[in-house]
Amino acid sequence: MTSPTSPVSAPDSAPVSAPISAPSLALSPEATSSPVLAEVVRSGFVEGRHRGSLVVLAADGSVEWSLGDAAAPVFPRSANKPMQAAAVLRAGLDLAGERLALSAASHSGEPFHLDLVRTMLTEHGLTAGQLQTPPDLPLDPAEAEAYLAAGNVREPLTMNCSGKHTAMLAASALNGWPLDSYLAQDHPLQQMILEGVRKASGEEVAHIGTDGCGAPLMSLSLTGLARAFRYFVLAEPGTPERRVADAMRAHPEYVAGTRRPDTWLMQALPGTLSKMGAEAVQALALPDGRALAFKIDDGAARTLGPVLARVLRRMGINHPVLEKIEDVPLLGGGARVGEIRAAAF
Repeated sequence: MTSPTSPVSAPDSAPVSAPISAPSLALSPEATSSPVLAEVVRSGFVEGRHRGSLVVLAADGSVEWSLGDAAAPVFPRSANKPMQAAAVLRAGLDLAGERLALSAASHSGEPFHLDLVRTMLTEHGLTAGQLQTPPDLPLDPAEAEAYLAAGNVREPLTMNCSGKHTAMLAASALNGWPLDSYLAQDHPLQQMILEGVRKASGEEVAHIGTDGCGAPLMSLSLTGLARAFRYFVLAEPGTPERRVADAMRAHPEYVAGTRRPDTWLMQALPGTLSKMGAEAVQALALPDGRALAFKIDDGAARTLGPVLARVLRRMGINHPVLEKIEDVPLLGGGARVGEIRAAAF
């Protein structure tokens, strides 16, 4: 088993794409009773259970194991952001480093995040008033408290997707595309994103909805989502997909924040690409081409760390960072009385 702390070059023969297929919209019998992936344990008593589905891909891209229905379409939410960021590069926008990482981010709203969004807007001749993100507080609770204590109010710029939207606006301005409709499904940039999602996942998009930030949201199966993350880490250097993966892995604090599991994982496990999405979605790819994706049916984000740590251990990863991301305590009277833990799978 390859050590997670030592990046591995993908075999030259490793495929980075797969034939396009369309996931069925009909739920399979397994999906009607998803397995329990996490438990809520208070004072030694299991008071709640969270069900979901997950898939793990082997280094060659085949399905190594899965639970639940990994073929049914889900909305990956912000786990689609690497594919959205790759599209702005294909549109000709020249981003790199922290700027490119922020373009694929669900940032925490820490001062360095907001400062860079403002800088990027200025660099591309844009204003915060052109952002079509809904007004919001910083995603990180501690940052939200500090933000409100300073007398601030919800703003579009503070919303966790503002880096992505800034990149979308900049790419549209560069190409002379409409700025007031940059979130429309038929906008040239959104069509490029759709094609990129198809290419990376190897499957057709079964449904298009609207994400929390207002951007078009393409559904994928969990298998397709894991395949897309694998595609990014194995892409040829210099391609849009590899440039996005490299920027995210080099600057993980801009992808999430200083107190977020995606950041901790990418810092601790070199070469790992990790991104969560709302409604309890998680996708991750290791540098050797192994990948995973899962979704908790009820959208409980508190389960992500414990379940992800359990899956990575089953994949042979052993690192202290897993203890950090799986620790989700339950409190009673201000004291720890239980935890959210992964089920025995």
